[in-house]
This record gives sequence, C-alpha cells and structure tokens, in this order.
Amino acid sequence: MTKKGIRISQGDWGSSEGFSQGRVEGKALGTDITVLFYATDEIGKGPVWHVHTYDEVFIIRKGRALFTIGEDKIVAEEGDILLGPADVPHKFENLGPGRLESTDIHLNSSWEQTDLPDPEL
Repeated sequence: MTKKGIRISQGDWGSSEGFSQGRVEGKALGTDITVLFYATDEIGKGPVWHVHTYDEVFIIRKGRALFTIGEDKIVAEEGDILLGPADVPHKFENLGPGRLESTDIHLNSSWEQTDLPDPEL
C-alpha cells in the first residue's frame, strides 16, 4: 500500500479568527498528533485549568505567557517550547504586552480535554 499526502485547507480547520485559531485532529490526517492554534489579544486570558491523558507540547509563536503546569509556574516567550505531561493539570494566560499566539501539539489522534476547578480561583 502506498501512502499519500493529505491536504486540509485552512477554511476547513480554522475559525473566523483566521490562521491563529482552530485545530486539525490527527484522525483527519491518519496520525496520532492533533494540532491546535491559539491566539488572544486580551491580557490575562487563556485556556482554563484542565488535563489530558496524553502529553501536550506548546510552541510560543508570538508574545509572552504564564504557564501553570502542575505546581510549576513558567514564563514563556516567543520561540520557547514547553511540555505539559500526560495527566498533569495545566493552564496558561497571556502576559502581554500585545498578542499571544501558540501552536499546541496534542500527542493523540483527537482533542480530549477535561476541565477542572481552578485551585487558584
């Protein structure tokens, strides 16, 4: 059997926000990696406290973020790469100034997330 390349156009995976928002699940590509694109201009905004049963890799494309991964607090900047290990709750927020953009690689064929009560709220 010969494998072939697969193309998914931005219009099929992106949100109305354009390239900065959306996701491509690995099952659409026949692989075990799902890619999410996140962006916000709002300081203090980011994903809620949550957990995955698989590892997640974050690539900061633009801006600065405060990550909470388990008990660790990490300031990440453009170009940094972070690991959110499987079964470890995490969140991040835009520190500013300006826009935060990240590419989040989920090592799973689909995006599966369990939101949790935030211990800091």
